[in-house]
Amino acid sequence: MADRVDRGTASAVGAAPRRRAGWRAPGGGTAKRTRERSAWTRGRVIAGLAAVTAGLLAFHRTVPNSVGRVGSLLESFLPWLGLVVVALLGLALLRRSATALITLLLPVAAWTYLFGGLVLPGDGPGTRDLVVVQHNVSDENPDPAGTARALADARPDLIALQELVPGALPVYERTLAARYPYHAVRGTVGLWSRYPLTGARLLDIRPRGVTDAWNRGLRTVVRTPYGDVAAFVAHLPSVRVRASGLASSLRDESAGLLGEAVAAEDLRTVILLGDLNGTVDDRGLAPITSRMNAAERGFAFSFPAAFPLARIDQVMARSATVVRIRALPATGSDHLPVAARIALG
Repeated sequence: MADRVDRGTASAVGAAPRRRAGWRAPGGGTAKRTRERSAWTRGRVIAGLAAVTAGLLAFHRTVPNSVGRVGSLLESFLPWLGLVVVALLGLALLRRSATALITLLLPVAAWTYLFGGLVLPGDGPGTRDLVVVQHNVSDENPDPAGTARALADARPDLIALQELVPGALPVYERTLAARYPYHAVRGTVGLWSRYPLTGARLLDIRPRGVTDAWNRGLRTVVRTPYGDVAAFVAHLPSVRVRASGLASSLRDESAGLLGEAVAAEDLRTVILLGDLNGTVDDRGLAPITSRMNAAERGFAFSFPAAFPLARIDQVMARSATVVRIRALPATGSDHLPVAARIALG
């Protein structure tokens, strides 16, 4: 009996343990396949958000503007969707999601197509360049003389100003006179120039229903060494972001009038400098942007000065190229000045 027990015990001890079907040792093939499947199944929500972001970037013109001008509101801050892409990338890496990482290639490609060129270095100065400065100086600027000196220190050929109020206008005229002997002012906008100005006149871009003293447009001719250039200075109506959406109807109407004036200009080369209260991506400025070239390089966010979120101060050109635009240091205004180099054709 003892011998049978001993043999039975030895047989039990020596027998290999039974394994459940499909079981693999740690690090085996099934566990590896499980990890691989998880990498492709994790992060589906992140991938979905990446696809939506890519769609907004690539097809922002299809976002309707009928209710609250949501399309224009999106386009006003379109470059900032790049931060959404960065945030989604961080989440995808945290989740180790292959699906999300691959899907993120879509918004990266869309953002690069729209805005990648703006971050590239521009060409060097040319022999037929104009340097211009555009600035809404603010009707509440506490230091107009300091603002004028700061703009002149950038050594531009032209300086365009908006919100020139009667009390500050003599200060700008006096401070800029030495370097800029030619200037023209109509209403609250003006242009100072190193070169002679001729044919200055008021540009009527007043929306219907605006009955008060509202003169915010100027057209003149700059006699540059490279030929005559029609210069437009404009200040379009303000927009407001409300709970109901973007209130921009007056701005849009004024933009249409400005676009018509540009289209009717006889001189071949035209430059536009102004506070247009909209970005170049905003479809509300399409009557202008469809007829003029915007800057090829530079973001130059200009408003608000304390934390710039968008460039609403614009420099555009027809039959010329706005090579690069950049923001200048803050002045006493709620806008930052922008400086641009324009290559004349």
